[in-house]
Formats: sequence, structure tokens, C-alpha cells
Amino acid sequence: MTSPKSKAGSTGQGFNVGHFILLLVIVVVCVFPFYWMVTTSFKEQGAILSSTPQIIFRPTLGNYTTAFQKFDIGASLINSLIVALSTTAISLILGAPAAYAIARFEFKGKRDLWFWFISNRMISPIVVALPFFLIARQFHLLDTQLVLILIYLTFNVPIVVWICADQFRNIPKELDEAATLEGYNSFAIFWRIALPLAAPGIAVSAIFSFIFSWNELLYALVLTRTNAKTAPVVATSFLSGYELPWGQIMATGTLVALPVIIFSIIVSRQLVRGLTMGAIK
Repeated sequence: MTSPKSKAGSTGQGFNVGHFILLLVIVVVCVFPFYWMVTTSFKEQGAILSSTPQIIFRPTLGNYTTAFQKFDIGASLINSLIVALSTTAISLILGAPAAYAIARFEFKGKRDLWFWFISNRMISPIVVALPFFLIARQFHLLDTQLVLILIYLTFNVPIVVWICADQFRNIPKELDEAATLEGYNSFAIFWRIALPLAAPGIAVSAIFSFIFSWNELLYALVLTRTNAKTAPVVATSFLSGYELPWGQIMATGTLVALPVIIFSIIVSRQLVRGLTMGAIK
């Protein structure tokens, strides 16, 4: 007869195998589109349009060369990087202290301010596209990086406040009281105690802010022309004519997606470090 322990062990092993297979399927489904985009970017047009998938092929850099020379993807990537990094940094600088104040202090209009931050994310971007365009034209900010940074801040700061406020609320108030007895003022408590413990929330909000600023298309398409054109806007320039250069499209898509992946990996390390620091403290 089979002992209960052996049955439990076999059941657990079966569960682990099933769990592993499920995770493998999820990873394949998520990674395969990116893999196909990258490999297609190194194929010639004939291999891309072949009736049978070309798994083994002779790679070429012609698609990347054309993307840089003909569509000036390099300048647009620099514009996107400046806008995304600037917006993310300013959003954290403004949003983190605001989130701490909302989470820790009581003041008049706090509920209204919190509702404004929450409701800001409910506005459809297309609704305010025309007002933003008229304001940018009035102040001669069209086709500048500054107008994109200012507009993206209106959407990213509420994200940072929303995420970080919940993170600050989870920090015990006893730590603030103990720090006050040690002679720390409010800013020192925020900078030396609350901010390190809220590192996971700050990392997540930084990832969201960067991804939104990097991938945003509507305002970049409406408010830029040549000088401040971002990478997503350049990617839309391929959608014209009867023949689509799939190799160049995939090369541009790879270049657009790569900085987001690198930034997410860098910030994710800080996320893990913040979780570990919070667990130790």
C-alpha cells in the first residue's frame, strides 16, 4: 500500500511540474512576440514575406541602417530619452513629498486634493488634446521637448502620488514618533526613514512614469513637428503607401522597446533592494 506521505509527495511534485509548465507557457507567450520582432528586424524583405517562416536566415543590418539614415530614428530616440527621463525624475521629485504629506498629515482640502489626483487618471487624453495644443501654440511651445515634459507631468505626478501614498501609509507611525524624539524634523524623517522604506513603491511609480512618457503617441503626434519628434511618432511614418517595409518597422520597434526594457531592469533591482531593506527594518 502507498503511504500518505508518498501520496502527498507525488501530489506536490505533480503540482510543481504543472506549475512549472504553466509558467513556461506564460513566458513563451510573453517573450515570443519580442523574439519575433527582433529576429524579423535582421531579415531581408524576401525572407520576411516568405510563405514559410524562416527560422534559419542570413542576418543583415540593412533595416537598422535605413531606419537611422532615412527616418532619423537616432534623433527621435534622444528626444524620447530626454523627455522620459526628465518627466520621470520631476514626477518623483514632486510626487513623493506630496504623497508623504497626504499619507502623514491632516490639512484643509486634503480629501479634495486626493480626489483630484485620483480623478486625473480618469480623463481621456483625447478630450484635452485640443486645449493643450492651443495653450502650447499661445506660449510658442509647439515642437519642443518642454511642452511634452509639462503635459506628461500632469499625468505622471498623480501616478506617483497614488502609488507612493499607499506605500507611506503602510509605514508604522511609531517610526516617525521615535525619530521625532531623536530630534529629527519632518523633512529628515521623510528623507532618512520614509523614503528608503517606500523604495518599492517609488520604483514601481518610476517604471510606470517612464513607460507612459516613452510610449505616449497622441500628444507627441499633435504637438511636435520635426525638432522634438519622438520615437513612437517616427514609427508611425512607416504606415504610408501600399508596401510596408516590415524589416524597418521591426528594427524601429526593437529600438523603441529596448530602452524601456533596460530602464525596467535597472529600476527593478532597486525594487528588490527596497523590499529587502523594508523587510530587514
